[in-house]
Amino acid sequence: MIKIDENGFYGDFGGAYIPEMLYPNIEELKENYEQIMASESFKTEFDSLLKDYVGRPTPLFHAQRLSEKYGVKIYLKREDLCHTGAHKINNTVGQIILAKRLNKKRIIAETGAGQHGVATATVCALMGMECTVYMGAVDMERQKPNVERMRILGATVVPANSGSKTLKDATNEAMRQWINNPVDTHYIIGSVVGPHPYPEMVARFQSVISAEIKAQLLEKEGRDSPDIVIACVGGGSNAAGAFYHYYNDEKVRLVAVEAAGLGVTSGKSAATTQLGKPGILHGSKTLLMQTEDGQVVEPHSISAGLDYPGIGPVHAHLFASGRGEFLAVEDEDAMIAGIELSRLEGIIPAIESAHALSALNQLKYKASDIIVINLSGRGDKDLETYIKWGNY
Repeated sequence: MIKIDENGFYGDFGGAYIPEMLYPNIEELKENYEQIMASESFKTEFDSLLKDYVGRPTPLFHAQRLSEKYGVKIYLKREDLCHTGAHKINNTVGQIILAKRLNKKRIIAETGAGQHGVATATVCALMGMECTVYMGAVDMERQKPNVERMRILGATVVPANSGSKTLKDATNEAMRQWINNPVDTHYIIGSVVGPHPYPEMVARFQSVISAEIKAQLLEKEGRDSPDIVIACVGGGSNAAGAFYHYYNDEKVRLVAVEAAGLGVTSGKSAATTQLGKPGILHGSKTLLMQTEDGQVVEPHSISAGLDYPGIGPVHAHLFASGRGEFLAVEDEDAMIAGIELSRLEGIIPAIESAHALSALNQLKYKASDIIVINLSGRGDKDLETYIKWGNY
């Protein structure tokens, strides 16, 4: 049984391991978020924006040519068709409404590939709120279009120049900023990471994905559950959303795909479940890549959105309990899978999503199975990376 306890733990993972100065911020959220989310006015506003602004429900597309190649029926959940080009907007819409009801005036966020930053800047523009996004200097260089999108939307983008200058470091900078501005600022965390209640709160906002899959499969197949759901995992919000309504349905295999980078044992990887061990990262107990003395090991992935040394605590629990199946895909194989989808179905995926697609080459399944792959984002932001790679 996958569930969260009152202290924010999924089994052995989760909780809120935070400096004393953050307690007021976290306690305010814990005391208010469930009541606000349960109110009819919140639900009405959230559902209305998902429908009329985000463009939900997103299609569940039967990828016939991909299915023919792999000898199994494959559906793609088209989160790439959301406004801003990824699933991230589901969460930012929910959190911006929450922030308004907590009387916050200013929003901060971290971003890796830039999609969460764009989604945050988008809802801040919609609601007329000040927005600052922290982004690793390396990621700013490889995701220039998203940096400019954020700026056009009115956000201030602040480079993180510490460590590997990627997502981990951007998160550190955002946390520091939040500690210094607790009264008027809300931190929109972009994944199922961070101190309780963030992992569960973000998962609930993203659970619209699996709720729609159930309804759409029932209409298309006469059953609301696939045999396998596949999603990529960095922090893991798109996977948490795709898995959410199937956590406790043991008939559905939940397949999470991490970034192996240049190879799991290469020293340039982000395959947390294969390389990590329990520890504290960004306010929660989870699995993370670390040295013998507990220093975080710098991750590597060709995909900025998967370039993270840990996973959300719910995914750590899925792994440790055996409920989830975790695979790792190398950079090269992900790029090949991205081009393959482009050629077979006319859909250029985000490189994050391409990792999930590549899992088809490792997975054992029956010809009679139905597989749903969560296509978490579109490849516009990654065109420069595809071009540099060049093998197409």
